[in-house]
Amino acid sequence: MGKLIAAALADIREALRLRAVWIALASEDIGDQHKRTTLGPFWLLLNYLIFIGTFIVVFGGPAGEGLFAAYAATGLFVWFYIMDILGQSAALFVREESFIKGTILPLTTYVLRLTMQSVIRSGYALIGCAAILLLMQVPITATWSWSIVALGIIILATPPTILILALIGAFFPDMQFIMQNAVRVGMFLTPTFWGFDEVVGWRGVLYHWNPFTYFLEIFRQPIVFDTVPVFALGFCLVVVLVLWAIAIPLLGLFRKQIAFMI
Repeated sequence: MGKLIAAALADIREALRLRAVWIALASEDIGDQHKRTTLGPFWLLLNYLIFIGTFIVVFGGPAGEGLFAAYAATGLFVWFYIMDILGQSAALFVREESFIKGTILPLTTYVLRLTMQSVIRSGYALIGCAAILLLMQVPITATWSWSIVALGIIILATPPTILILALIGAFFPDMQFIMQNAVRVGMFLTPTFWGFDEVVGWRGVLYHWNPFTYFLEIFRQPIVFDTVPVFALGFCLVVVLVLWAIAIPLLGLFRKQIAFMI
């Protein structure tokens, strides 16, 4: 086990050393996805604004309208990032087959490439989220700094999540379709836009027992309710440690087998 962990850590270190490669590839991917469009990557911002605008109009109400808009905007911002990661991770190594078989890049490079893509895409959504918060005149307080910490925790959880799902997807191709359906359903089972009022009954069960709730709350609560979500922060940090504890041995065990499985 010690050799496997050492091999995995060496793979991660080498990928971090090659950060210029996966940053450049991720930026190129974003550009290629919006090639020849008028707005380019700003479609990512427009898509977010259209989506959140629809939710605010349909589900918002006169009472506490500004607060609900901030609640939904922050919740959907984090969920879109989670949805992007979960929806793309399972098929990652299959998509990167030509690179994996044709180069000697460390396997973690492809994980960090997808991580960077999602961070860039979410950066445009963050601009839209900030615009809505300013438009709704949500007071900016020192507590907002905890939301910055929350973003760091969420990003730190991303590479091991991608790696675990990508390895499962390489051995079990149906996983990509399972995850695509799961994220669609998960949006309604996670308090992205609901939960603003009292959560009781089945809603209460979904709210408190859905682990994604806490990743939303560590970002949302400091902004919307001006409170520090201590329990949610602790829970998310434990999840991050568990994910890395699972991902590192798996990387050491399967990193040389992936080329033969895809």
